[in-house]
Amino acid sequence: MPETQTAAAARRRGRPPEAERARRRDDILDAAVQLFVQDGFEPVTLDRIAAAAHVAKRTIYRYIGDRTEVFLAAVERLRERALQLSPTDGLEQLALAIVLTLHSDDAIGLHRLAIGESHRFPDLAVRFYDDGPLSYIAALRSRLPESDADRAEALFALLLGEPHRQRLLGLRPAPDRAEAAAHASAALSALGMTGTTREGER
Repeated sequence: MPETQTAAAARRRGRPPEAERARRRDDILDAAVQLFVQDGFEPVTLDRIAAAAHVAKRTIYRYIGDRTEVFLAAVERLRERALQLSPTDGLEQLALAIVLTLHSDDAIGLHRLAIGESHRFPDLAVRFYDDGPLSYIAALRSRLPESDADRAEALFALLLGEPHRQRLLGLRPAPDRAEAAAHASAALSALGMTGTTREGER
């Protein structure tokens, strides 16, 4: 297949095409998450991330930023993947996506890190909460009827629940899709929200 003009122009300028940039960014974040989960925040330097991702340190700065920005980009990537739903997907699909994402190994590892480092890096904890939990709560609120919007936080808490605490403590494995669906359904049922959606999304 002939190279597109855009790709050819990018190559002439020495810049990778968009797909290559996205792949490199994912490689950086994959390496960073593995190191963060394994060693914590403070011991992980950009030099180590660059070596693990097989990129130059300047590439990390160019694509993402410093170490804090890399950590938050990993949190943001989890959220983006969880919230990549079709406009026709309702509250049940969102609840399932949140359970699958936030009970996953990567999310649990990043959550543990944010808790463990919060006393030394309070700004990191604040931004983790803003970019993570608050965003999920907002997404839930957007799919609830106006009369139930104020219960989005309670629903989010149930979607985490005791299983999430056990995950943080390493007492249980990540749920498979069927287990996550059962958890999400139980949380919705506990608040009487099964089948609930905003008017206009029916």
